[in-house]
Amino acid sequence: MATIDDAVSTGPGAARRRRWRGGLVTVGTVSALLAAMGLTVLGLGAADNAVANYDASSWLWSAARSELARVNGVTARVDTRVEVPDARRHPVQVVQTDRLLILRDLNTGQVSSLDLATLQITASTRTTPGLGVNVALHSDAAFVVDAVQGVVRQLDPRSLAPVGEPVRYPPGITGGAFDGEGRLWVAVPAEGTVSAVTAAELPSEPGPAAPPGGGISPKRVETYEVAEPSHELMVSTLDDGVAVLDRTAGALVRVQRGEVVRTPLTIAGPGALPARTSGPKVPVTVAGERKVHVIGAGGEERQFTVPGRGDELSPAVAWADRFYCADESTGTVYSFDASGQLVDTIGGKGSTGPLELEVRENRLFINAPDSSTARVVDDKHRVREVNKYANDVLGGDPPPVPPPPPPPKKPKVGKPSAPRSVTASAGNARARVSWRPAAANGAEIIRYVVEGAGERREVGANQRSVEVTGLTNGETYRFSVHAVNAKGDGPARSSNPVTPTAAVPDPPSGVTAEARPDGTVLVKWPAANGQGNTIAKYAVTATSAGANAPAGESTKTELVVPAGELDYGTQYAFTVVSVNDRGAGSAASPVSNSVVPFAAPGAPVDLRATTVANRPGTVAVQWSPAAANGRPVTKYLVAAGGRSSEVTDTRATVDGLGDGQSVTVTVQAVNEAGPGAAATGTARTVAPPRVTVTGSSATATAVTVNFTVDAGGGQATCTVSVPGEKPVTAGNCASATVPGLTPGTAYTATVTASNAAGEGTARRAQSTDPLYGVATCNNGPDGDQRTYCNKDVDGRNGNEIFSVPRQDNDKQVGWARPGTRLEAYCKRQGENVDSWIYNDQKQSSWWVRVEFEGKNYIPWAWLNLEGGDNINVLPTC
Repeated sequence: MATIDDAVSTGPGAARRRRWRGGLVTVGTVSALLAAMGLTVLGLGAADNAVANYDASSWLWSAARSELARVNGVTARVDTRVEVPDARRHPVQVVQTDRLLILRDLNTGQVSSLDLATLQITASTRTTPGLGVNVALHSDAAFVVDAVQGVVRQLDPRSLAPVGEPVRYPPGITGGAFDGEGRLWVAVPAEGTVSAVTAAELPSEPGPAAPPGGGISPKRVETYEVAEPSHELMVSTLDDGVAVLDRTAGALVRVQRGEVVRTPLTIAGPGALPARTSGPKVPVTVAGERKVHVIGAGGEERQFTVPGRGDELSPAVAWADRFYCADESTGTVYSFDASGQLVDTIGGKGSTGPLELEVRENRLFINAPDSSTARVVDDKHRVREVNKYANDVLGGDPPPVPPPPPPPKKPKVGKPSAPRSVTASAGNARARVSWRPAAANGAEIIRYVVEGAGERREVGANQRSVEVTGLTNGETYRFSVHAVNAKGDGPARSSNPVTPTAAVPDPPSGVTAEARPDGTVLVKWPAANGQGNTIAKYAVTATSAGANAPAGESTKTELVVPAGELDYGTQYAFTVVSVNDRGAGSAASPVSNSVVPFAAPGAPVDLRATTVANRPGTVAVQWSPAAANGRPVTKYLVAAGGRSSEVTDTRATVDGLGDGQSVTVTVQAVNEAGPGAAATGTARTVAPPRVTVTGSSATATAVTVNFTVDAGGGQATCTVSVPGEKPVTAGNCASATVPGLTPGTAYTATVTASNAAGEGTARRAQSTDPLYGVATCNNGPDGDQRTYCNKDVDGRNGNEIFSVPRQDNDKQVGWARPGTRLEAYCKRQGENVDSWIYNDQKQSSWWVRVEFEGKNYIPWAWLNLEGGDNINVLPTC
């Protein structure tokens, strides 16, 4: 596994060739990408960056888009984005100054340095992936802190080349952040101390690492005792020193200007600190109680309760006489004033996941790496929301944010159980006691208490191993261990008896560890020298950042730590103690290499398979990322209906399926260990529509058809048509009326519904209603007018019917007596006819085709249509 000691710098010459102009990637940049992270920058030109970086800005990570966004604290807008290839949905640590940015991908361990004034990648290197290594940056001083191995190494941030010799501590340190005066603070739980490291001066020009012993090195300048050995410690750097939370004893220790001040706390559970505290007051957050305790220079000043339920609180952050506490289960940040009163609630719109709070450039930046949203809070506590994805410059749409989980059920809380497997091994005037964890029973374990040899020792909840010194060789001892939580002391469990002796075996040398794809870790070592006695077993201890715990015992020279025993994605190293047949144990071996346990990914979550409405034979599926389980998820395998594909996103479509086919969709995440458990869902492809006619009706000139449509999961469009007429669109796919039909005619209406999979039809026979008109001729008042309408006469007369739409004598087929009811079919333009006084001066060139000795024509002037005499209701013949 690569470590920071294997750092490879691209060198200053290469750095000068890596420049972005105006947000475009040049050919020279592409060459640089092959050797470095391959960043793509969009936004300001390089000439603007030197100014922008001094303008209260901060770079914020967006995991869903695999990009960094520079947020201007004054405008609360994004002015530049940097895409980081192959880091989508990876957790990334970002540390920055006004001129430099260093980021570490926790999934891959890759560390890169970016010059913010020129937007140049200056170097990249690899560290062991996972939790256990962090980077720190202050002014021109950069450090990589390997908490598992206990190694603090300075780097030249321009080249990432090591500077001098590292500062070495016992394995399992914690902390590793700068205070306001440029000192890097590290806590050593094994010793109960906190230590400050100052950086060596950098050379004028970046270059390769100096040979060992060939130059100046960082120095450990201060060390203070802050707790008993093996207590669990947490560090928050201050403007002028450090605050150390002794989680085991429930005390906060301030180290400022060489003075150590210890403040006992009235807390009932393990507390937590932010990595950095601005101002004189230190907030201690007890997530299990949802309480924040405020510690000033004179001691504990107040405490307040954070609204809500559950224990997913991030450590509260002090900013401008207020305290901001994030609830990651709801995406809410609560703001409290100096007296502990809730004065503001920020966010909480359903997004969940980690929330990063950092005070920088006289602003508080609140970032949700898994969503599009960030917020900027100024020193007047005005909150402005930032859309990190604004303008859709990069990356496409992110996956939908899954809905927040339901509030957790409040567990039953009781005292802890007895620890498991309490064992002791004797050494020379000493004994080592170790144990497996006790069940917390609903309240986080605060500490373990080890009693024996007339003493009582408190040990951190994450230590679970202690060395008892000052014993008498030849005397037999037995030890008991019990756990303590907020409800009190749990029952004790006793160890085996041990008798210290000077006749102890040698420890093993050359311990190695290997993380295997099945989730196990193989720890191996050569046989130890028993110094005249037989080695009966070996006891293996796992060390992670700030923690030590027994990993198991073996009678062989190897131990397989079972899958799931260690946290996937967290770095571990191992030490081994030899125990002979008399129960005497050696000193601990040198620490092994660091490994990151891993296994196949978990099943994707929130899988949703759906019909693709506008594509035949296709289903869509989307999901939330699977748990990576220690190695990056490189792809997802999607299968449905005998078809399969590989994707790197959390969404896919499967096509080529049958119409109306119901399929089971399976999705598996893949990492270095192989495919993980499958998530499944079902969906149905679009089927051709099915139409059911539910009724019809008619007027004299129109047919209306009512129907229902099963769209088959698609988006249907519908029409109704009759022969010889233009189809009518049914916008609601429920009914439509075909106008302009001939009265009294039988029609067959066809309903057609169409979608991506095809068409469905149904037919309905429906006749239009007949339309009648009354032949109308009313005699006049005088002379011949009084008998004009009585009968047909030679020449012109009212109510005459012709075979053509004009008054040709040789085309006349008859005469209709006034009041005769005639069935009308259609209208046609012809000779203009004036009814004069005999039909209310009605005059028109329209002729109506009627049923009279066949289908013949009568002037509309002589025919009054029933229902209002509207000629427009008749179709044109």
